[in-house]
Amino acid sequence: MKSLAIAPPTRYFLLVLCTAITTGCMVGPKYKVPLAPTAPAFKETSATSHDANWQPANPDDAIPRGSWWTLFNDPGLNTLEPQVATANQTLKIADANLEAARANVRIQNSNRYPTIGISPFLGGERFSSNQPYFPSSAGNNGESDIVLPLQVNYEVDLWGAIRRDIAQSREESQATAAERQNALLSLQAELAIDYFELRAADAEQVLYNTTVAQYAEAVRITYNRFHGGIAIKADLTQAQTQYQDAKVQAADIAVGRAQYEHAIAILIGKPPESFSIPPAPLVLATQPPTIPTGLPSQLLERRPDIAAAERRIDAANEQIGIARAAYFPTLNLGAAAGYQSTAFNTLFNKSSFIYTLGPTIGETFYDGGRRRGLSEQARAQYDSAAATYRQTILTAYRQVEDNLVALRVLADEQEQQRQATASAQESERIFNNRYVGGVDTYLQVITAQTTALNNERNDIEILRRRMDASVLLIKVLGGGWNRSQLPPQ
Repeated sequence: MKSLAIAPPTRYFLLVLCTAITTGCMVGPKYKVPLAPTAPAFKETSATSHDANWQPANPDDAIPRGSWWTLFNDPGLNTLEPQVATANQTLKIADANLEAARANVRIQNSNRYPTIGISPFLGGERFSSNQPYFPSSAGNNGESDIVLPLQVNYEVDLWGAIRRDIAQSREESQATAAERQNALLSLQAELAIDYFELRAADAEQVLYNTTVAQYAEAVRITYNRFHGGIAIKADLTQAQTQYQDAKVQAADIAVGRAQYEHAIAILIGKPPESFSIPPAPLVLATQPPTIPTGLPSQLLERRPDIAAAERRIDAANEQIGIARAAYFPTLNLGAAAGYQSTAFNTLFNKSSFIYTLGPTIGETFYDGGRRRGLSEQARAQYDSAAATYRQTILTAYRQVEDNLVALRVLADEQEQQRQATASAQESERIFNNRYVGGVDTYLQVITAQTTALNNERNDIEILRRRMDASVLLIKVLGGGWNRSQLPPQ
């Protein structure tokens, strides 16, 4: 049995290839997560309050992964929210961006491997015997050439530039995945806020419809009293004015409700004309859910926008290494083998076999400061990414504190408002009885009714603000997302 003999040039090519692959190194700084400002606890969690909606706890105790809106126990909201992830067009843009980022990882990863291709040639040529400065004896009747080569080209990653390109694309893909999750969380929170705005509008509509009916009855009574000689005409005109004003405000509520309904339709990818939500007033006895905050340090793991900012620092660090690798020589290994002949019948003869192989080493000695500029640019971009990361964290802390204080203060406000509303309603009853008894003028009745109506509206408004603050707190806490959900490197 014959052994396969490898020609000396081939042995040399394989030796250089193996040596280059096994001895390649990486230049540039090793990545470390930048230090970020933090605190042992949120300021508002140390305040004293009876409201359990903002007390600290383990975040896994209450916030379900993904479906955070189920904390509100609202069937309508539970039906709408899942549709955001499947039909929202803004989210589909984020999905496409994520797919493009993942495709770029595959593109960059392909540079680790050689390119292999074939470029066959079939052609011929004939020189004219009459062309100037050309000896007539060199003329011919035409020559044909057939070439069938297989070409291999491979750039050796001596200094880690290719590996850093791959790592950078992976980190960018992770950042894009986190941004996609942040977009989903923002859209879900926007839908929840619009939903509670709509339910608050329904509650106001019920309030005003009841008020209009009461004022209509007051007009009827005042009209009878005026024609009976008991009340003056000013009482009647005041009652009619108040009644008409209430009708206008009741009609105006429908405009805001319709706009919130349209906004929800767009969020779930439906045209407004084919979508509607049946009226269901926000019940004043409703309480926002308990939302544990955890520690400030946990926020770094639970916010997708913070994760995206941190991944982009790592990508910027890789760019510094890529810029550094440009200072060193490049090594390219190329080879081609195949057959060449002037006729098909001799193309695959042993004597028609051809090959070329060998390394190409390149080094730039002068570039007018281009590489230095690229290095400085990469370091500046790293500093920018690090500052963006820290600012994102500080903004996250502020947002949590803002919504914690909103929940704490609004809980106290709502209790005070309920007492004020009860007093206003009692005052309205007393002044109405005094007017019927002929003790007071109708102006005092109108004043008491207006005060009661404003306080009843404030009841609804404060509850709406509490629900909105609860949604926003869940959003700024990450909505149950965790850094572990990032795609692997």
